[in-house]
Amino acid sequence: MNAVLLLRAPIALIPVLLFLLALVQLDAYKLLRVRLVLAMVGAGGLAAGASYLINNQAYTAFSGDFTAYSRYVSPWIEECLKAVLVVFLIRTRRVGVAVDAGIAGFAIGTGFALVENLYYLGTRPDAALAVQVIRGFGTAIMHGGTAALLAMISITLYEKRPHGGPQLLLPGFLAAVALHTAFNVLLVRPALATLAILVVLPVVIHLVFRYSERSLRAWLDADLESNVQLLESITTGTFLNSNAGRYLQALRARFRGEDLADMLCCLRLHGELALRAKGVLMLRESGIDEAPIDAETREKLAELAQLKRAIGKAGVLALRPLMMATGKDIWELTLLGR
Repeated sequence: MNAVLLLRAPIALIPVLLFLLALVQLDAYKLLRVRLVLAMVGAGGLAAGASYLINNQAYTAFSGDFTAYSRYVSPWIEECLKAVLVVFLIRTRRVGVAVDAGIAGFAIGTGFALVENLYYLGTRPDAALAVQVIRGFGTAIMHGGTAALLAMISITLYEKRPHGGPQLLLPGFLAAVALHTAFNVLLVRPALATLAILVVLPVVIHLVFRYSERSLRAWLDADLESNVQLLESITTGTFLNSNAGRYLQALRARFRGEDLADMLCCLRLHGELALRAKGVLMLRESGIDEAPIDAETREKLAELAQLKRAIGKAGVLALRPLMMATGKDIWELTLLGR
């Protein structure tokens, strides 16, 4: 049995790894480091191990048969475990746009599928090779695709409301569960299930990738101009006559003069660092390796963090309309810091 497992293990590994590699190559900005992608593959494998334990316990309390359980209960458990990893990526700003969220999500699904497929091969070594190929390929793409879809929908919603609650994860989670359930229902005919998942998910993921890259380019162009105008108004002394300056002056009743001065410094530093981060993204899009972050940039990042502590949470919240208004604005500085 071990020899059979060794010979047929590539069935569980190669298809999904090739698809993950294709997604990484599609990313023109190369936003994710290989180390993070591999870490997410490992985390997905751990999630698969946890789902095995949880499903075993849940099935003992389930009154129906195994077919009904695998169709209507296990997808909720498995997608929930993958969603926990997606929340970690979003909350720690390791992903900021749909492109890198999709790759990271697919990496999570890849690790999950690798463990599940190896388990299937190990417990059913006598199954026909054709069945193992079709099931292994379909399951791999399904797990990777649902996690990628969950991540991309969620990051799009968090981009608009970067400090939103866990309810923003619900649409992507429900979409992932629905696709997972549909795949498990179709598994009575493995070839049909695999064909359906291969037709739907790659097309959806490709379209979202292309849309995300176009929106990222549009954001870079628009935000770059905004950052330049902000810095120019501060350096030329015309800032207080702008809409942003009048907004800052309106805060005088709530904050001390020194706090307002720190807020202005925050805006200036944020603008300078945002320009530096956008430069990094543009270099990556052109296929040019950016230079390592210099000491001056590190000092500015540290100074910005210190200023935020000085003005407190209330001051940071008051500045939100002027800086870090979207998820991308927060993410780009995190990207620069890494």
